[in-house]
Amino acid sequence: MRRRSLILAAVPAGLVTLAACGDDKSDTSKASDGGSPSAGASSAAPPPKIVDGPLPAITAGVKFGEKPTIAKGSGDPSKDLAVKTVIAGSGRTVAENDYIQANCLGQIWDSAKVLLNTYDTKKPLFTQLAQGGTIDGWRYALTGKKIGSRVLFSVPPTWGFGKDGDADTGIKGTDTLVFVFDIQNTFNSKSSAKGKDVPQESGVPKVGTNTDGKAPSIDIPKTKAPAKLVSNYVIEGDGAELAADDTVLVQYKGVVWETGKEFDSTYGRNALTSFSLQQVVKGWAQGLTGKKVGSRVVIVVPPSLGYGDSPPSGSGIEKDSTMVFSVDILAKA
Repeated sequence: MRRRSLILAAVPAGLVTLAACGDDKSDTSKASDGGSPSAGASSAAPPPKIVDGPLPAITAGVKFGEKPTIAKGSGDPSKDLAVKTVIAGSGRTVAENDYIQANCLGQIWDSAKVLLNTYDTKKPLFTQLAQGGTIDGWRYALTGKKIGSRVLFSVPPTWGFGKDGDADTGIKGTDTLVFVFDIQNTFNSKSSAKGKDVPQESGVPKVGTNTDGKAPSIDIPKTKAPAKLVSNYVIEGDGAELAADDTVLVQYKGVVWETGKEFDSTYGRNALTSFSLQQVVKGWAQGLTGKKVGSRVVIVVPPSLGYGDSPPSGSGIEKDSTMVFSVDILAKA
């Protein structure tokens, strides 16, 4: 699969790159190169000054996980990044470049027009706190926060969508945005499956069971590839089962059955991938549906459920190749 072909936006196009994480207190500090070195070095805008207000009140839904109601902004918003940890979590600290899973609500300061709301859809957001992977306001406001935190913050245009705004989401170049994030979990390039090893069948590629964040081995048997889809647990997690319309966050590695050659891997890129099961080749969708979060799955995709005679150009996959994947299912939404 081409490197970006599996990724699906879980939110409106202009907001797909936003992300969150944080620490415990109201944040009256300065984002520095020490906390966000890559962003500070090469962002178009310099790191923002982080202040604790002004911020509109949360008038309803005040508990973690409840849909918040945010009042319309009063007066002029800060030209700096205003950030407040409303509820301090006690979980793992989110680092820059992590993927987070979070519920979030976003609106425009002046009008309170809602732009983003995962509470109603029951589909938490996956997003990466990385330069170029999210607006700078999310990245700076949330890096350093902890799982279980609720964070309220405002993002002026400088660290949002700039002077041009974003027409697709109705954001003008003068709009300050307000967000609430409930941080549920965080993942990084070393995240792996968590569960019990399952005996592996003969005649099916044997996949390594290491969970140290390194790519597992995939040993192809010296037999003819199966004509039908194979999807087996290597490690069985104890999370929720995937539905056919879920969006998932995964680590994966893909090789060609006929040659054993690797053609794609999140491990090699040091970057996880998030995608919808409705937006991938049939073998992925069918092979992962019904599998549990936390699991490692080996999927053997025959050409009829893969790319057939039209593999992506430059992918390293020949026509009518059988693909083999090791997939760690880290989370779902």
